[in-house]
Order: sequence, then structure tokens, then C-alpha cells
Amino acid sequence: MKKNNSTKIFFIIGFLVLTGFYLQFSVRHWLEERHISSLDEEARTEYLFQNADRLANLRSRALNFGLDLQGGMYVTLELATHQLISELARDQRDDAFDEALQTTFERSRTANIDVVAEFINEFERNNEGARLSRYFHMNSDELTRASTNDEVRDFLNQQRSAAVDRAVEIIRNRIDRFGVTEPSIVKQGTSRIVVELPGVDDDQDRVRSLLRGTARLEFRTMANSNEIRNTFERIVAALNETETIEGEDGETEQIVTNPLLDVLIDLGGPDIRMGYASPRDTATVNDLLRRESIQRLIPGNMELMWGARQETEGGLLPLLGVRATAELTGEVITDARPAFDPQTNAPEVSMTMNRDGARTWSMLTGANIGRPVAIILDGMVYSYPTVRTQISDGRSSISGLGGLAEAEDLVNILLSGALPAPLDIIEERTVGATLGEASIRAGFNSALFGLIVVCLFMIFYYRTGGGIANLALVLNIVFILGILSAFQATLTLPGIAGIVLTIGMAVDANVLIFDRIREELRSGKSIIAAIDSGYNNAMSAILDANITTFLTALILFSFGMGPIKGFAVTLMAGIVASLFSAIIITRVIVDWLTRGRNPSISFG
Repeated sequence: MKKNNSTKIFFIIGFLVLTGFYLQFSVRHWLEERHISSLDEEARTEYLFQNADRLANLRSRALNFGLDLQGGMYVTLELATHQLISELARDQRDDAFDEALQTTFERSRTANIDVVAEFINEFERNNEGARLSRYFHMNSDELTRASTNDEVRDFLNQQRSAAVDRAVEIIRNRIDRFGVTEPSIVKQGTSRIVVELPGVDDDQDRVRSLLRGTARLEFRTMANSNEIRNTFERIVAALNETETIEGEDGETEQIVTNPLLDVLIDLGGPDIRMGYASPRDTATVNDLLRRESIQRLIPGNMELMWGARQETEGGLLPLLGVRATAELTGEVITDARPAFDPQTNAPEVSMTMNRDGARTWSMLTGANIGRPVAIILDGMVYSYPTVRTQISDGRSSISGLGGLAEAEDLVNILLSGALPAPLDIIEERTVGATLGEASIRAGFNSALFGLIVVCLFMIFYYRTGGGIANLALVLNIVFILGILSAFQATLTLPGIAGIVLTIGMAVDANVLIFDRIREELRSGKSIIAAIDSGYNNAMSAILDANITTFLTALILFSFGMGPIKGFAVTLMAGIVASLFSAIIITRVIVDWLTRGRNPSISFG
């Protein structure tokens, strides 16, 4: 055995030990999954509860499978650009602005258009010569009153791009807190975000809420109960309809009907609630209240909002009157955590405010003792507690939650920050576990078939050398899986294709070496000399081919997304492993077989 082989053996053993260490988590996790699936429901629940920490640790360190292998959710989100534009203009809007924005929004619902460009074009068609800068310069340091519409277009595009980038980071934080392993969250185009969540199948509704929730937290005072009652009566009077019916005796009778009272329960007197409605009827109530003739009857300083939770035994939601302007927003919240109401033991979210928020909250509660204050999240009133005493320590809480899981999700959303604008789910696909199992089986079978064919060819053509190459090839696949596990990479279906490609590349290196050895043997050199020359002369070609392929894979990894990135990761790991096995491992085995005076080894 050559002297320098001791170092090679050291690295081989070290690589095998490291690979075994990282792969043992995957093996143990697989065995645990098989054991859990064999238990009945009651035993499974108890086992998961008792071993939660250990199983979570195994799951986090096991080899990750992508969405196409283990199933999960694929969601495409789109930034509500029209609402972002409206927010950027704030109080400078007028009828011309709102009309152009509304028209653009209606078109965007039926056609794939650039909302920013279409909005500006629509405004210019109806307001020739008018400058859009008058709506935005008050809220921007980048624009002046004299800025052109082209400059406004650049400003809005920049704001949209920044908003999408911010949304990507917020969603990433929320998903990380939620506990999804190896999610893929990437920006697509100018206003879309593609989210892949492997393994998510039981909590899809929670994930949707997590992705879409803007986390716009507001504290508002409630409208006066008499004012709400008077508004309600004016709306009812405006919606009254007279119908003429004919009785059995042929006489006609006129009756008054009202579409609002058909779906909204009248409380019969002054109250901060305008009424109650079934969740399925809230859309009908909203459509009635959105009528232009009805909007004129609602005072400008009042806004009607639905409560977030059903308050009656019949499961009805309250329609509440709140002031149109927020006294305080979620930007002042510095900390939030799940808690329990000491009186009812119901879950809630406890919040702490910064100094400015605590000062405003103190003044707000001090001025409204005996009156309710609404705590609003994403346009829904979660709670409206009556202020008993002035609160000067900057603490508040959100109650009326559906359970501890919702409290934890709400904390997650608040701590991750508010989205710059709402996100709409425009596409959603769920990949089932059955499809994942079929993909794994198909990928495994293809890799196994390719491996068998290559191994048979190598033994037939290169004899002993082919057997050595096959052993290195098997170790190469083990090394690839170990590298993926060590770096917490994700194995996808294209990744399996990368492994199959690596099998061919690994054999290609040995083919170059063995053919060089055969040439040297034909020229009359001894077996030892031929082996030395074969490895040395083939080295430059092997390195050139693998380094250029590795650089290509690195570019794919840097600029690709989803399946492309999964393929690139596996290919890079495969190149490193194949170089190690083809150059180091096979050389050590060949040197071991050619030790002594009468070496017995054949290269075909």
C-alpha cells in the first residue's frame, strides 16, 4: 500500500462516519413514522404527546422532502396593488382618483394587466393634463407638486416592488414561526409571491389566514348608541319596499317589505350594535349597505364593521358602529404573547405598547371611562371592552378568540409585522400524500434501474475495474444523501433526476481512468505504472468536466427557483461526492488489490 493512502483512508473513514451520523436521523425518523402509523388512534395520540420533543428534533434533522414528494400546499398570492395606491394617496383622494382606481380594479379582476400602468392611463384618459403628483407628493419625499405622471409611475412601481419584498419577508417570518420545514417563498413578476409548504395538510385554513392576514391592528372608539340607532332607522326607511298582494277574496292589500330586515335582526332600541346576522347573510347585508344611496345616510365619522366572533346561541355576528378614524394602530405594539383571561380562562392575546403608544392609550382610556373601545384587526372587531379605569402602563389584550391556536397565530402575525397591503390568493393547489408516495416510488425505481444497468455494463466491460467503480458508485449515492441531510437541503423529484445524472457522471470519470490504464497496458507498461499513468493523465479531463458542470449548477441554484433549485442542489452535492468516490475511493481499492508482486486485477 502506498504511503499517501493512509491520508486517503482517513478521509474516506471520516466521510463515511459523517454521512452515517447525518443519515441516522432520517433512518430513525422513518422507523418512527412506521411505528406511529401502526398504532391505533388513541395510542398514536398518547405516543405523539409523550414524545413530542424527541420526534420534533428527529423531524428537523431528517432529510427534507419537497412538495412534489411529500405533498403539501402550493399557493400563489398577489399584492392588492389598487389598495396600496389608495393607501399611498391617503386623504388626498377625490372622485376623479377613486373613479380611475375603481375602473382599473374592475378590469384587473377579469384580465391580467399592470395595475399601476392601467391606473395612470385611465386617469389621463378622463383627466387630460392633470398631474397625479397632487395625490402623492404630500406623503412622499421623492415627489413634488410639479412631478410628472411618468415620475409618479416610477414612484408607484418602486413602492409596489418594495411592498412585495416586504411581504416576502413577513410571510417568511410567519411561516418560520408556524413551523413548516424548508418552505419555498419566492417573488414572481412584479406583484406575486409563490409559496410552497411541504407537509402541510391538516392546517390549511390556518395557513390561509396566516398568509392573507394583513395584521392591521387598530384601536377605535365606538359610535354613540343613539347615533347608531338613528342611522339604522334611516337605512331601514330608505330600503322599505311596498308590495301589493291579492287575497283569496279578490281584494288587494299593500304590505311593506325590507330586504335588510330579512337578514339583519333589529335590536329594537339604541345599542352599539346595529343588529345581528348569520355569517352566511353578512355578504347580503354588505351589498345593501354599499349602495350609494345608503352610504349617504351613514355619518362620515362612523364606519360599520362586523364582529369577528359569534355572540349568540344561534351563532350570529354583531354589526357594530365604530368611529371612522383610528386612535391608535398596531405600530405601537412592542410585544405580544398568548395568555388566558383570569375571569373566564378563555385564551387571549396580551400586548405591550411602546412609550408613545402607552401615552396615547392612557389618554384614550382616561377619556372614555364607562364607554367601549373597539380593538380591530383586519377590518373585524375582535373585542370592544368597556373601559373601567385609565390604563397607564401601555398594556391591552385581544379577547374573543376561537382557541389557543388562534391566539398563537395572532401573536405570530402581530410580531411578524403588518403587510403593506392585503394579499389575495389567486391560485392554490394541494398535493396529496398519495401523489407524493407515487413520485417517490417512480423516482426510486428510475434511479435503481439506471444504477443496475450501469453496474452490469461496467462489470461486463471493465471486469474487476468495473466492480470497483460500482462499489464507489453505491457509496457515491450514500454520500449525496448524507450531504443533503447535513446541509438541511430539500430532496425534490428533479433532485432525484440530479442523482440519476450524477450516476452517469461518476461512472464517466472511472471510464476515462480505466480507458487510460488500458492504453498504458497496451503500450507495454507494467500494471502499477499503467495505473499511475491512467489516474494522472485522466485527472485534467475529469476536473474540467466536473468543475464546469458544478459552476453551471451553481448558476442554476443562484437564479433558479422551485424545481430548478432542487435539481441544482442535488447536482452540486453529486459532483462533490462523485469526484471523491471516483478519484479517492477507487484509487485506494485499486492500490490495495495491486499490492504484492503478483497483482491480480483486470480492466477488461
